[in-house]
Amino acid sequence: MPVRPSAAFCLAVVTAAVWSFLAPARADGQAPACDRACLERALDDYIDALVARQPARVRVSPSAKFTENGQRLELGDGLWRTITGRGRYALKMADVGAGQAVLMGTVREADLPTILVVRVKVAGERIAEIETLVIRNQMAAESLDAIGAPRPVWTQPLPAADRTSRAELVRVANMYFSGIERNDGRGDYPIADSCARLENGVVTAGDPAAVLGPGQPVSSGRPRLGCKAQFETGMFFYVTRIRDRRFVVVDPERGLAFAFAFFDNGSGEARNGTLRDGTKVVSGPAIPWTWQIAEVFRIEKGLIVAVESVLHPVPYGMGSGWSTWEEAMSSRPRW
Repeated sequence: MPVRPSAAFCLAVVTAAVWSFLAPARADGQAPACDRACLERALDDYIDALVARQPARVRVSPSAKFTENGQRLELGDGLWRTITGRGRYALKMADVGAGQAVLMGTVREADLPTILVVRVKVAGERIAEIETLVIRNQMAAESLDAIGAPRPVWTQPLPAADRTSRAELVRVANMYFSGIERNDGRGDYPIADSCARLENGVVTAGDPAAVLGPGQPVSSGRPRLGCKAQFETGMFFYVTRIRDRRFVVVDPERGLAFAFAFFDNGSGEARNGTLRDGTKVVSGPAIPWTWQIAEVFRIEKGLIVAVESVLHPVPYGMGSGWSTWEEAMSSRPRW
């Protein structure tokens, strides 16, 4: 009498077939590469399992590492226990060379809008790393949901002649961070005059129409200076350090560089600054303050043309759980 295969066995066979289709075999006979479609599917599968609160559905390697807001957790803990649905906003990025993909989007947690950033690293047919930021800022999440769809610029391929190396994309994007750190308005800022920035669902630099589309209301009371013009004022002087800069997704085809970082904002005397025009100002937090940020840059012909970020406050000096920052601090001489 034939033995009927179990449902679990059938699911495993189907899943393996799907991964085989999405991850074509390499010509050198080594482990199959995960292309853009494969990486984005890995993200989708992860979110599907997360929303269903079924961590067993995620195909992870035996040594897989999972963090939420810098803390190492067991898969199935944290947001896995409190998520209640998907949101409307989803910006997906992929780095085929590194086998990594990132989602910046929204979900619902305890039936409230919440921002979620997910990075997955795929090795072979399994996810080896999962890094998440859960930004519990209802107003920001509602703003992103109201926008609905990301700007088309994030998914438009660059002409082949305009594409540049991964190293060059990282170099240009890193100059943005260096330009903010102890900003004095006199640095080298490789930013297009048309650059607009969306930050936690709010247009904080540039023309809102470039982000939200024509006819949309201005979403912030701040002056509509462009990204570069803001740098040139020296207004970010109070950001004393931008550390743990990790460019985890770099996409030459679309001209994208995505990074995680921490902004340490000065307190005390660091709040007293002089703008480029000579104006004396006091700005920044009155206490030691760190922002944990996820930020993506679109770079065309050596200039940053679009910026998008999500961020939230964390304990001052906090580490990511994925870098050598914590190790470096722990090895410093004690006094």
